Amino acid sequence: MKKARRTDTYSLTLLSLLFALSIALTAVEYMIPPIPLLPPGVKLGLSNIVTMYCLFFLGKKSAFTIVVLKSGFVFLIRGFTSFALSLSGGVLSALVMLLLLAASNRRISYLVISIAGAITHNIGQLIAASFLLGTGMVMAYFPLLLVSGVIMGNVTGALLRLVMPAFHTMNKSLPESMKRQNRSDRNHNINKEVIKNEEEHSNP
Repeated sequence: MKKARRTDTYSLTLLSLLFALSIALTAVEYMIPPIPLLPPGVKLGLSNIVTMYCLFFLGKKSAFTIVVLKSGFVFLIRGFTSFALSLSGGVLSALVMLLLLAASNRRISYLVISIAGAITHNIGQLIAASFLLGTGMVMAYFPLLLVSGVIMGNVTGALLRLVMPAFHTMNKSLPESMKRQNRSDRNHNINKEVIKNEEEHSNP
């Protein structure tokens, strides 16, 4: 019983730290000047790195928890519209990345996952915006957001490759009970060979 409580406390603490990290990364994004030739409001999507870590090592429940918590924070500081855009983009992005991991049997590049996540995040926001505005005219932004998704996905994927060795090391510090739970969750148990190959690329 004490061991289970200790594991639950560890899980809650880890999720809290990851949530704080995602908020910090979002704050950093807002400090970056607008990128020329891209639609207003387009961001790097740095906090998506946290979501991907959760998908790879902690499971889908943790990933979607981070998405919802981050959207809730957006609601508190920016209102309902921003909340709806954040939630729709975040949920669709996490869902697509999860499906890609499952469909590829975890044999898929971080870069592909990152690009797919960035593109579908933009798509989710466009869908939410069309409902909020009551018009499909916002879909005219789709080509630009598709291009920006590819660009930002590449940037985020490159950053993820750099920090993945640290994430992998951090994952080794998880309690054994959490590791057993992780291994039994087939929706995020990313293939170890892929991790090894990505780490070799990040450490030439």
